[in-house]
Amino acid sequence: MKCIIVDDEPIAREGIRLLIEEIPQLELLKNFNNAEEASVFINNTAVDLIFLDINMPGINGIEFAHSIPKQTLIIFTTAYSQYALDSYDVDAIDYLVKPIDSVKFRKAINKAIIYHTLLINEEKKSLETIEDEYIFVKSDRKYFKINLEDILFVEGLKDYVIVQMEDQRIITRMSMKAIYELLPSHIFFRINKSYIVNKKHINSFDNNDVFIKHYEIAIGNSYRDEFFQMFVNKKV
Repeated sequence: MKCIIVDDEPIAREGIRLLIEEIPQLELLKNFNNAEEASVFINNTAVDLIFLDINMPGINGIEFAHSIPKQTLIIFTTAYSQYALDSYDVDAIDYLVKPIDSVKFRKAINKAIIYHTLLINEEKKSLETIEDEYIFVKSDRKYFKINLEDILFVEGLKDYVIVQMEDQRIITRMSMKAIYELLPSHIFFRINKSYIVNKKHINSFDNNDVFIKHYEIAIGNSYRDEFFQMFVNKKV
């Protein structure tokens, strides 16, 4: 599981980092001393789990938790036990009071791993099968066969994705991360945090947008260099 630490205390961040290093299922991507910088990071990078302090300058942990994607899990790490009830409002996996006991930390991680596995399995059920030429997508209690070459783009909308074709759109419950990992990378490219495009259907592009049929889709800042390297330098 890919995780980050958000805590304004350097000693606390170091303590959590050491606990994370003891658990092979966890991969620490980065740590932050404020919620604002962490918010920018998770908008551009897939994060499975956040170790989140509550009492921080600026945006506090509870406020930040309300803006975190539902598929990203939260374990609160704080010196104040009185916030425990508030943590239930954002469906936190656990609430650990500093100094954090290693046994309680491991128990919290086990709960996170179990819940994370359940989320992945739920998303996989929406994509029943995927082959070289087509996928089956569950929508409205039915499975629809979609030829990969017919997909113009995939759009993320909260807990759902919209598979857009020229004359049809299909909405299914799953995350952008899940569908992007399943779609073949030689055909599809994530152009920003909310869109995955079929490279074969790109008609034109400029410095800021790609154009597919009559659709105009913005190129995200964190995806721009890779996009131009792929389409300009390699002349794909």
